[in-house]
Amino acid sequence: MDLQKLTIGQMAELNHVSQQTLRLYDREGLLKPQFTDENTGYRYYHIIQSARLDFIQNMKLYGMTLREIRTLLENSDSQSIKITLQSQVEKLNDKISQLQRSKTAIVRTLENYKKYEATPKNGEIFMEFMPQRKIFRYSCDVNYFDQNEGGYEYMMRQLKKQMTVKNIPFSYFTNTGTIIRKKDLLSRNMYSNEVFLFLDDWEDDEGLEILPAATYACLCSGDFSEEEENVHRLMDYIDDHGYRVAGDYLCEVMVDFPILDSSTRNIYYKTQIPIEFFGKNI
Repeated sequence: MDLQKLTIGQMAELNHVSQQTLRLYDREGLLKPQFTDENTGYRYYHIIQSARLDFIQNMKLYGMTLREIRTLLENSDSQSIKITLQSQVEKLNDKISQLQRSKTAIVRTLENYKKYEATPKNGEIFMEFMPQRKIFRYSCDVNYFDQNEGGYEYMMRQLKKQMTVKNIPFSYFTNTGTIIRKKDLLSRNMYSNEVFLFLDDWEDDEGLEILPAATYACLCSGDFSEEEENVHRLMDYIDDHGYRVAGDYLCEVMVDFPILDSSTRNIYYKTQIPIEFFGKNI
């Protein structure tokens, strides 16, 4: 083997890359064969070009595109490399944060599926203690109970738009719901113009609300049309058992099933009202 005159196959084998990869780097202007035989037209690599190939492979491992690597090679002074690598660190940190939020959303969804499997499916009212939770809420221009399912979708679009305005990642758009404020709930006024989503680590206080730890009277359903009836059932249950309403009503979408045979959202939701007994949280 002539180390000063390596075929593309030899260069690929020595560097543990494919010939296709070397051809790509050639086309992109990153690594061209050093020598061309005038008689045959064959092109050959020199073994010392392996150093440049190592650099390209390292930059790829750092997450850089071929275009970014080519720019770096064309301006290959130490300061340019330092600036480029620092920028790449920042990009990777952003990507890690995005992946962490996606992981959190997946874990929350999995937990909700487990809760779905464990909750009563026969319209039974049950008690559940819930720790402090943080939500981002948004007031819409419609009352959910004056709408059909299309109205709910419209409210969700408004929430999504506000997420864009607030730069809230869409990975949080996995566990949403609606609110009836306590004053309307006590008078059984079916008014809900606020939508929310759960947040875990968001810093901006505008639009955020803390739900204190409490015991909730809950009822689950998979039918949009049953929610108003479920609210009244929960309120009757609270009155009949001597409890008191301790806060706002939430309708939390626990599971959003895949849409298979229709365009209608297929969800399973949990209606929940915080309660207290003789003025003390249960």
